[in-house]
Amino acid sequence: MDNEELTEQETALYDRQIRVWGVDAQRRLSKSHILVSGMKGTVVEFCKNIVLAGVGSLTLMDDRMVTEDSLSANFLIPPVDDVFRGKSLAEVCCDALRDFNPMVQVSVQKGDLSSFDGDFYDKFSAVVVSCCSLATKRLINEKCRKRQKRIAFYTVDCRDSCGEIFVDLQNYTYAQKRLDETIECQLQYPSFEEAVAVRWSTLPRRLSKLYFAMRVIENFEEAEGRKAGETSIADLPRILKLKKELFIE
Repeated sequence: MDNEELTEQETALYDRQIRVWGVDAQRRLSKSHILVSGMKGTVVEFCKNIVLAGVGSLTLMDDRMVTEDSLSANFLIPPVDDVFRGKSLAEVCCDALRDFNPMVQVSVQKGDLSSFDGDFYDKFSAVVVSCCSLATKRLINEKCRKRQKRIAFYTVDCRDSCGEIFVDLQNYTYAQKRLDETIECQLQYPSFEEAVAVRWSTLPRRLSKLYFAMRVIENFEEAEGRKAGETSIADLPRILKLKKELFIE
């Protein structure tokens, strides 16, 4: 599959972007298969962009039913009640994304992402998760890392105007040109578990305070058995108490 060439139709459709990043990059993109779980905010924008760019396939997972509140965080949902009534977020987003680029295979996978065994992930090049618990992020990242082939793992979280992304490409090899020679370089990415386990006292002082705020809320939701995003102003006293406890550690 890695040696397959772009079809004449693909070359014509993606002509402009091929001029920017080259045929080889477009070919690899067209053979990539992406799994996205959690259709909200930044993740929706990501899905639109990779579909327009010509990714090989995109599989969506989000069994939550569409509500009127969903409209404010998802531009793929048409503001017509008759269209989204009784449908899940993944189903509505799938319909919209197919219209963006008919050449990209967009599908829906129902079920709880954490319930699938490791073999399920083998058909994907990358897994992107959002709107999920701390425990789910750890679990999915661990499953991706245990597979024989390298599966890129991303977590994306947005809380109002704040957001963050975690990337795990495992052992990543890339080429860097220096003068007349090309040097092969390697990057070793930590797992999600390793990244969040780093003691705060060892982190750079210039690190954004947003990092700590996201970790505190994440730990609060896990301790309280809450779903991602289920916090309110009423939780503030307990969140501040947890913040002090975590900083002492």
